[in-house]
Amino acid sequence: MEEWVGYKWHEYITRQALGEFPEHAVYLKDEARSLGIVFRAFGGDPALSLVTAEPRHFRLRRKFLHKLAGTHRKFELAWRDDQNLRLPERVARFPSRQLNRDLYIWLAALAATPAPAETDWFTGNQALVQDVLARWPGLENVYQRLVKHVLYWRPDPDSLTDAEAIREQAICQALIHPGSVPVLPSADTDPWPVILWLYPALEQGTTSGQVTGDEDTQSSPGGLTKKNKRKQAERVEAFDRDQGLMIFRLESLFSWTEFIPVDRAGDDTDEEDAEAVANDMDMISVSNDRKEASSAIKFDLDLPSEEHDDLHLGPGIHLPEWDWRSQSYREAFCCLQPLLAKDAVPAELPEVLRRPAKRLQRQFSALKPLKQWQKRQMDGDELDLDACLEREVQHRRGQGVIDQKLFRRCQQSQRDLACLVLADISLSTETYINNHQRVIDVARDGLQLLSEALQASRDPFALFAFSSRRRDHVRFHHLKSFDEPYTNTIRGRIQALEPGFYTRMGAAIRQATKLLETRHEHQKILLLLTDGKPNDLDIYEGRYGVEDTRMAVQEAQKAGLTPFCVTIDDEASEYLPYVFGSSNFVVIRDPAQLPVQLPKLYLNLTQ
Repeated sequence: MEEWVGYKWHEYITRQALGEFPEHAVYLKDEARSLGIVFRAFGGDPALSLVTAEPRHFRLRRKFLHKLAGTHRKFELAWRDDQNLRLPERVARFPSRQLNRDLYIWLAALAATPAPAETDWFTGNQALVQDVLARWPGLENVYQRLVKHVLYWRPDPDSLTDAEAIREQAICQALIHPGSVPVLPSADTDPWPVILWLYPALEQGTTSGQVTGDEDTQSSPGGLTKKNKRKQAERVEAFDRDQGLMIFRLESLFSWTEFIPVDRAGDDTDEEDAEAVANDMDMISVSNDRKEASSAIKFDLDLPSEEHDDLHLGPGIHLPEWDWRSQSYREAFCCLQPLLAKDAVPAELPEVLRRPAKRLQRQFSALKPLKQWQKRQMDGDELDLDACLEREVQHRRGQGVIDQKLFRRCQQSQRDLACLVLADISLSTETYINNHQRVIDVARDGLQLLSEALQASRDPFALFAFSSRRRDHVRFHHLKSFDEPYTNTIRGRIQALEPGFYTRMGAAIRQATKLLETRHEHQKILLLLTDGKPNDLDIYEGRYGVEDTRMAVQEAQKAGLTPFCVTIDDEASEYLPYVFGSSNFVVIRDPAQLPVQLPKLYLNLTQ
């Protein structure tokens, strides 16, 4: 009962101190998709992701109620960097859902507008507001409504010191008439947060909300995902568990007659709540501890030893990589290593796949090249009887010029296309999608069914898989080249695929493009099968990997190829439209359906 009363008291005091309207709260996770569309419509950078902002610490002059409730020390405020647009996880500041939603829209419009050059936070935001209202006059009413409620929420200058009151009046004047206040007066504390403005990027180790004129205020985002907040961290000395004071009475210990040795179930581990606990912590402390942990986290860091690795096909291929920050290529930056499975043995098609394979073979066999007779040719395989008879009739009637095209030629009609399938086999494909199958299992089944279908249609095709560990080791697994027949040897190589390492997608796409460019077919399809976003251990993370992959896709398109991505990533809508285009990818919502859906997607793509 005491605990319940305490909880209700805390809930009441916190709500009174915050002054929010939880019944009208709007959450970023619910608005993310529409906000991403709005952001891009305002001209925002489509490569940026929409993520949750972590709280910033502010040194404010708090009221007694704020101190009692422990509030108004941290605030979630909007800011952007080269990777993301970060917005508050929840908005409940205003007394209507529409107003709270309007704040999200306003911040998206503000972030989509190019930041003024060489301005401080105060004057820069005023210029940004002026620019937004000039570009989008329809937002004027929205802005004025928001300002009206924001001014009501801000502190009364009479309750502040003289310096703080002058600064607060300057901020209010800047909100009402943007551009009218050239300088922000100084004071001992931080200015009260301005939720209608963008804040500088929060660097690691930043703990204060203090804003000065020397800080950089860049702007912009555009995706639509939900990501974890970044946490502040500190290094501490390892904790010695053998030292310290007892803080319980010895009488509370069990005696030997009271102790019952019941094993703890494996599912009762505290690790399940580790993420929730971490999210509640302001600071995460990291230390070096030489003692063995009771549980371990699985990492894939080291390359396999040479005797257990696949066969290397050559010394490696050096490929460039696109650096979006400098807008230039890093020549010979990646080393791609072609590999051939050493332990793969020839294998039959698995029993579970034979029935769907036969159905696909019947469907795709209708696409096989058919013999067609071309009539009335100057030369050919045999005489065209119809043409000869008509010539004889013309000759006997003495009619004008007689047609000399008296032969016919047999020619096969061809589907003039070639397809290269590139499969992602990074460590993430080891994830289980149900009680029996992993991502890699359905990917292998999909490759085999698609191969059976393409064998029936006689379309030239090649199969490769890739993973990576940093730029100097991009693994490019050879499964089937265009010139190899599809046999049990190829089936064995597919079944030998195992997950490992990371996803340096750009280098693999560039190598696949080079292989497809050697084909003489008119239509060349590059089919990418993946389960997640480009990433690697080094700088190939976040926007860097997305931009390099996008540039590799554009290179393939310029070479006359048709890149198409098939993914099972739930967050693919965040980055794939930017990388492949709005119509050049598909998301398989049920990963278990991938083997059946992949041949159908290929059929629709080629028709």
